[in-house]
Amino acid sequence: MKTIDHIPTNKLQRASKLVKTGVKVGANYAKYYGKKVVNPSLTKEQLNEDNAEDIYDGLKSLKGSALKVAQMLSMEKNIMPKAYVEKFSLSQFSVPPLSPPLVRKTFKKYLGKYPEDLYDTFAAQSVNAASIGQVHQATLNGKKLAVKIQYPGVADSISSDLALVKPIAKKMFNLQGEGKEKFFKEVEDKLLEETDYNLELAQSIAMTEDCATIPNLVFPTYYPDLSSERILTMDWMDGEHLSEFVAHNTDQEAANKLGQALWDFYMYQMHILKRIHADPHPGNFMVDKDHNLIAIDFGCIKHVPQDFYIPYFDLAEPSNINDPNIFKQKLYELEILRDDDDSETVKFFSALFHEMLSLFTQPMHQEEFDFRDSTFFDQIAVLSEKYSKDTEIRKMNGNRGSKHFLYINRTFFGLYNLMHDLKAQIKVNNFKNYVPTDSVA
Repeated sequence: MKTIDHIPTNKLQRASKLVKTGVKVGANYAKYYGKKVVNPSLTKEQLNEDNAEDIYDGLKSLKGSALKVAQMLSMEKNIMPKAYVEKFSLSQFSVPPLSPPLVRKTFKKYLGKYPEDLYDTFAAQSVNAASIGQVHQATLNGKKLAVKIQYPGVADSISSDLALVKPIAKKMFNLQGEGKEKFFKEVEDKLLEETDYNLELAQSIAMTEDCATIPNLVFPTYYPDLSSERILTMDWMDGEHLSEFVAHNTDQEAANKLGQALWDFYMYQMHILKRIHADPHPGNFMVDKDHNLIAIDFGCIKHVPQDFYIPYFDLAEPSNINDPNIFKQKLYELEILRDDDDSETVKFFSALFHEMLSLFTQPMHQEEFDFRDSTFFDQIAVLSEKYSKDTEIRKMNGNRGSKHFLYINRTFFGLYNLMHDLKAQIKVNNFKNYVPTDSVA
């Protein structure tokens, strides 16, 4: 794959790149509508494929938050057209890497030495390049290491990148009023955290220690002396990405073992630690030869405040969902309903969230849940399709809910998708077996 010697970092350069991408997308639409005049039955399949390719090609050269957004969208299997999901999912594994000279320059700047002075061996070509950084293989004192290097300028361009996508997001999600800024601020803060490898190092070590009691779950060891704000060194973990494993796995026992470890890991974080790995895409999990789950990349950690946690999980209880008074009270606590809503708006959003929560919380209602059953996911797809076409929703102000919904909901949707990919059957409350005696789940 061709390497990159330069990444556009200032606002003008990045905006120019996005404008060029927009021109290509416009040309694709013109071509599509021209063909549709001749063939009225023409579907948007080819249009989606062309647009997905052009948008992805534009984003991958920008890297950083622009490409991170594509990675996040690739997880929205029930919302995005298939062509976009398939193309954007490449941002998890396959984008052009930095050139070796640029890698050496980064080491000199942030660790004061070149890589050959720090490690016994260092592979100049990366083995994996994603949205914010790329990974190289190295060795030191007989140990195989993974060295993550952040792309230059990523942290500095986050604010300007988000400023460019704000108008599109506001229109797409019908965000109105002053309160909409809380969502953009949440995204910006989380992206900035992901560019701080000193923070990721601390979060990684803490998560490794706090989740050590969960079986069949493995973490790399991290090396502070070989890390900095833009470079992170850890053990090299042998295994295959979760997406590669599920593509060929036929062993149900292995799927259940991995699925239980994954589920326990997330439930333990949410209910015991109140902080959670909020980036559950397949590139952040691997499977070793013994079918243990390897968890990596703790740059995106969402802390869950108690005043959000309590009403959020109160609404996972069927008795609360089906009690109109309690249900409405919790919707106010979660900022889904507001004091200035008229009766029609209250009725509309109460009905909408009652239908959604009755479905999405189903895995919480049972002692065991079988993610092999496609019925649950078919129902989610049908519901997503229904509301995507609902003209009433488009008229309503989309600026609703606590800012914490953004990453908590993203986490659960990502987790559900991974569990479905594994086709795992799990015990829902198994995580409680690993809770320290001084904690209460």
